[in-house]
Amino acid sequence: MATGSRGDGLGNRIEGGVPTPRALTFSSTMRWSYRLRRAFWGPGLGPARQPADESIPFVIHWNWALKGQCPRGPPRVFIRHYGSSVGSVPPPGKHERLFRNISTAEAIQRHRRNLAEWFSRLPREERQFGPTFALDTVHVDPVICESTPDELLRPSSELALDHQPPPARLPTLALSQLFDPDACGRRVQTVVLYGTVGTGKSTLVRKMVLDWCYGRLPAFELLIPFSCEDLSSLGSAPASLCQLVAQRYTPLKEILPLMAAAGSRLLVVLHGLERLNLDFRLAATGLCGDPEKPEAPATIVVNLLRKYMLPEASILVTTRPSAVGRIPSKYVGRYGEICGFSDTNLQKLYFQLRLNQPDCGHGAGGAGVPATPAQRDNLVEMLSRNLEGHHQITAACFLPSYCWLVCATLHFLHAPTPAGQTLTSIYTSFLRLNFSGEMVDSGDPSKLSLMAYAARTMGKLAYEGVSSRKTYFSEEDVRSCLEAGLRAEEEFQLLHVFRWDALRFFLAPCVEPGHRGTFVFTVPAMQEYLAALYIVLGLRKTTLQQVGKEVAEIVGRVGEDVSLVLGIVAKLLPMKALPLLFNLLKVVPRVFGRVMDKNREAVAQAMVLEMFREEDYNNDDVLDQMGASILGMEGPRRHPDEAPEDEVFELFPMFMGGLLSAQNRAVLAQLGCPIKNMDALENAQAIKKQLGKMGRQALPPSELLDHLFFHYEFQNQRFSAEVLSSLSQLNLAGVRMTPLKCTVVAAVLGSGRHALNEVNLASCQLDSAGLRTLMPVLLRARKLGLQLNSLGPEACRDLRDLLLHDQCQIATLRLSNNPLTAEGVALLLEGLAGNTSLTHLSLLHTGLGDAGLELLAAQLDRNQRLQELNVAYNGAGDTAALALAQAAWRHPSLELLHLYFNELSSEGRQVLRDLGRTAAGSAQVVASLTEGAAVSEYWSVILSEIQRNLNSWDQGRVRRHLELLLRDLEDNRGATLNPWRKAQLLRVEGEVRALLEQLGGPGS
Repeated sequence: MATGSRGDGLGNRIEGGVPTPRALTFSSTMRWSYRLRRAFWGPGLGPARQPADESIPFVIHWNWALKGQCPRGPPRVFIRHYGSSVGSVPPPGKHERLFRNISTAEAIQRHRRNLAEWFSRLPREERQFGPTFALDTVHVDPVICESTPDELLRPSSELALDHQPPPARLPTLALSQLFDPDACGRRVQTVVLYGTVGTGKSTLVRKMVLDWCYGRLPAFELLIPFSCEDLSSLGSAPASLCQLVAQRYTPLKEILPLMAAAGSRLLVVLHGLERLNLDFRLAATGLCGDPEKPEAPATIVVNLLRKYMLPEASILVTTRPSAVGRIPSKYVGRYGEICGFSDTNLQKLYFQLRLNQPDCGHGAGGAGVPATPAQRDNLVEMLSRNLEGHHQITAACFLPSYCWLVCATLHFLHAPTPAGQTLTSIYTSFLRLNFSGEMVDSGDPSKLSLMAYAARTMGKLAYEGVSSRKTYFSEEDVRSCLEAGLRAEEEFQLLHVFRWDALRFFLAPCVEPGHRGTFVFTVPAMQEYLAALYIVLGLRKTTLQQVGKEVAEIVGRVGEDVSLVLGIVAKLLPMKALPLLFNLLKVVPRVFGRVMDKNREAVAQAMVLEMFREEDYNNDDVLDQMGASILGMEGPRRHPDEAPEDEVFELFPMFMGGLLSAQNRAVLAQLGCPIKNMDALENAQAIKKQLGKMGRQALPPSELLDHLFFHYEFQNQRFSAEVLSSLSQLNLAGVRMTPLKCTVVAAVLGSGRHALNEVNLASCQLDSAGLRTLMPVLLRARKLGLQLNSLGPEACRDLRDLLLHDQCQIATLRLSNNPLTAEGVALLLEGLAGNTSLTHLSLLHTGLGDAGLELLAAQLDRNQRLQELNVAYNGAGDTAALALAQAAWRHPSLELLHLYFNELSSEGRQVLRDLGRTAAGSAQVVASLTEGAAVSEYWSVILSEIQRNLNSWDQGRVRRHLELLLRDLEDNRGATLNPWRKAQLLRVEGEVRALLEQLGGPGS
């Protein structure tokens, strides 16, 4: 890399080989090495398209949880959770401080600033937790257990699913102790840290680099980190160590001659050693001790580890377990295994730090309503209680990367959702953070991506579980999926590497009573995600389909060449069979295409049937199910001896739809799991066809929300508009409408154009923010039910805006059983004054009182289209009720006014009857069950309203009103001589007595 200032081809200045702050504003596409295009240290250090596992904390030894064991030694996190190396002490040595010269000291400071700028930038997936989110505020040290070569060289025949923890005699290590002298007092120069995929090796390296940048690693005067992916991208192109350093860290050019003299105070970090193919044989890799001599990068790394180049330097290596043996143990001073969170207290601390960020409830760009501290504390408390119960989630969270996934899922469920974020995208991003750029074995010629291998093996196991409706797997089940179809030695080698490096990432031993000795997917949703991935990648094929595809491709290719020859021969020779053969060659690919179409339709039908299973109609919606799986379920749990319930896989269809979205397909392509556009289109068409058949049936509210959530995951407005064009009623009554669910409904239905005959959102725990989110959907409703939602005066501002909108189509608005009060009615009246669509308004039991009814009476004439107004059960007295009744009689269009269950006296009711007979208007005022000596024609309406709200109203107050109505009925029955009227009154009396008996009062 050249020195001085230059451009990066994007209009940004790069000074001294380091991007200026202007250049760093687009850090998600930056590279750590501008020349070496494959670095993956994360935003600012590598492309956002391929961040490996840098933002996932640290995956653990989950199997410790099975026996309640953990390594001996104090858990460092209880002493200091920030994981810094403040306590580091320079190792004894002959070197004094080397960089006393002002120019060299300034170069070191520039180097520190540049590293700090790059390594402090986090991926997009981390920035969702808030604009001030930083690694230092949430870092919890994992347990690093000192290991030995004997522990590493276990027989390869063992499954990497063993339940044994590391030997307890081995001590734990803090970052500050990595280069301490060993047990024999020898100085440690080379440390190898290893951990499976997702254990957080990159996070530890980033934290260590930041500690050095901020002066918290005084043991080292100079730190030089290398990405082995960068070095492997150079291939065998020669470059000296000094050139490699100068290309990446321009400020260090002037102090390169001092590197050799730095001794142990120079720390070289080699991250991701599994990316390099190292050969320590002298015949393959010669000796090289000159840092200025150009050699292949692998040769330089080998000689650094041999201590032939920079023999006094300290070296930290991170790698996956399968690659530890590439370095002969004689060159390693200490091995350390990243063992994760071996105690639930570590998990709790991680969750407290993550979920209690001051602004973690803000949406992207600060949008949305932030979560209050009480809400965040409640989430942490519920999660902590579930962890203390030693359920399966506890075993999952022994893998710290899954702690990140739990936090991201809770953030998705409970915080304002950034635009375009879906549950599928969270899981896809989670896998990208752990598997991006990872190959199963860098030495294998196939260069098979680790995620593609996992999709083929773990996806098969996951899909077989979903299709047979099971979540527990025996060791034989696991082996059969891993070893199916293996023939060549290379295939067995890939399986061996996968077992070492990634199997524990996907599977965990089951800790539930009655299922010991079996395995489950680390989190239940991961099984459904992998099963969906297995399907959309087209990995589920029968032998006939696999052979047929190969034959069709061969015939198709041959047919193009043969068709020309056959055409010429047919003209020269009178062979009648040639045209027939020619047509057969064309037919074979078409027939196979039809077979594949039938297979897609079968898969789509199975998916839709899973979505609309009648057995699941009484379940909560999938979002509430996911929240309960993380936070736990209140109430008694099922006894282990009870018959197990049928497993539910309602997320499987959602993930299938989500994986077909363009955003997730782009990420999967980076993981080595590409989905072709044509395949995605054909799968979408098959799903649309099946949804068209099954989606028209009436669904319970929770299932209807699941259907909408499927469309939200798919992220295809055109597809959703076509499938949902026949939806005329949106009944979500009783569904707890969280901010996320409101976003889902608005995103799926908000862009539609056809009117909705009815939108029922009764008892949905809606608030003002939810109303604003749902505004595009509410504008299309003709009947809108918002009963029993605890909407207060502040919500009336949004209702006023809704009524005043020029696209409002609402004709019936039900707001009963909401504490609107007179203050809220004043705002509603402003909306009524400018609205031209509303004809029926229910304000039953909304706490209006006399003030509210008087406001209505004074301003009712500002709306000329209202036909029915219900203000029953509002605690209004005679004066306010009479004023409103007189306004109703004067109103040109009002036909019915409900005043029953208000605090009306007998005299007040009689006055209303008398004035109603002589009033000039056409409005009917209903204040009682009787009209004179007869039963009111609206008696069934009144009693049905009481029956519907019997459990939610004040029962003492309702009983008192019912007793008054009963006396009124009895008095009228005694005053009339008409037998027909007596019979009607007796019938209504029986209905009232039945209601009193339900309230526990006397029926007579």
